[in-house]
Amino acid sequence: MQSESSPVADGDVPGQGPGSGGGAGVAEGPARRVLRSETLIVLALSLGASAVSAVISFIGSVTEPGGLKDQAATLNGSHAPGRPWLDLAWQLFGIATALVPVVLVAHLLMRERAGGLRAVGFDRGRPGFDLGRGTALAAVIGGSGLLLYLGARAAGFNLTVVPEALPDVWWKIPVLIASAVQNAVLEEVIVVGYLLRRLGQLGWAPMAALAASALLRGSYHLYQGVGGFFGNMVMGVLFVLLYRRWGRVGPLVAAHALIDVVAFLGYALLAGRVGWLPTP
Repeated sequence: MQSESSPVADGDVPGQGPGSGGGAGVAEGPARRVLRSETLIVLALSLGASAVSAVISFIGSVTEPGGLKDQAATLNGSHAPGRPWLDLAWQLFGIATALVPVVLVAHLLMRERAGGLRAVGFDRGRPGFDLGRGTALAAVIGGSGLLLYLGARAAGFNLTVVPEALPDVWWKIPVLIASAVQNAVLEEVIVVGYLLRRLGQLGWAPMAALAASALLRGSYHLYQGVGGFFGNMVMGVLFVLLYRRWGRVGPLVAAHALIDVVAFLGYALLAGRVGWLPTP
């Protein structure tokens, strides 16, 4: 981490606009080493660790007897079956702790005197813009993503994804919505806003930074199978391009949250009631 007298903390590293991927504002010397270490620490505490976990999970799945589509990946499961209040406590704990890396990123950007999460366009400055663009983006990606998943699973490249396996209790729907929002905030702030900013400051070319962001997104979805990996890589490329165009992660967070809310609640309502939706 930076000390108060470090070049980064003192604001000696020029900030970059959200859409930049390299060029102006490249850090040098000690500041470069600090930024590199800081980025690795943030990823190790969040989605970088998830990527490693997903790779291990994928290896386990492909070496398991039988095909991938005969195995299941549960996204929101019970942590204390038969004990709803304890289960609720674990659900809320998991959601809250998953957002700690976002708080860390906000802190680091404040120390950089970049304005915290406002530096990556995650603030209340343009709610109408964020929600409007996010809703349109979710409508485009949601349907195509579902078709890609169904096709990949039918071809044997994907596990059966179980978006939720929570008990039918009063807190089920609120927890699923909170989980969707948590996923969206964590992924878009770190994998798009923060990572692109830091890679730009480290001198990465825009295309290299785009590839790194998309590859990371695909990697931590590999537990779902090959379809989840490539589908999320494509989504990652699109999200980076839109972030550079709009200069805000706000619309991406809104789109991601809406996609996950529809997936989680849709599965809760439709699983076992329609023939086209795969279940374990």
